[in-house]
Order: sequence, then structure tokens, then C-alpha cells
Amino acid sequence: MTSGTAALGALKRRIDFQADYTETLIDAISSGVGRLVDPDMEEESTRPGALQTQQQLALQSLSIANRAPQALLNLFG
Repeated sequence: MTSGTAALGALKRRIDFQADYTETLIDAISSGVGRLVDPDMEEESTRPGALQTQQQLALQSLSIANRAPQALLNLFG
């Protein structure tokens, strides 16, 4: 009876250890995936703002060039 109880206790301890290990592994994998996904999402969220800034700079450049075409030509001449 005592050896049966000891065997069950050892088995329970092993199962608990495996459960803890599995939880730790799942947390580590989830964290790793989160670190991989977050920069991609951040990059995707900043891309429209960067494109909008480029468009605004292009429009401002054209506006400046249209206001003073001779000054622009003097830069290249």
C-alpha cells in the first residue's frame, strides 16, 4: 500500500512538473510571437503617415517651384 501511494505521489509530481513546463513553454512561445508581430504592426501603422508626409513635402516643393521658377533654375544653372 505504501509503495503504491509513493508511486502515485511520484507520478503526480511528474505530471505537475510537465504541466508547469508546458505552461512556461507556451508563455515563452506566445511572448516570442508577440515580439515578432508587434514590430510588423508598428511598421504597418507608420507607413501611411510616412506616405502622407512624403506627399505633403512633394506638394510643398511644387508650390515653391511654381512661385519662383527662376530661383529654382538658378540653383541648377
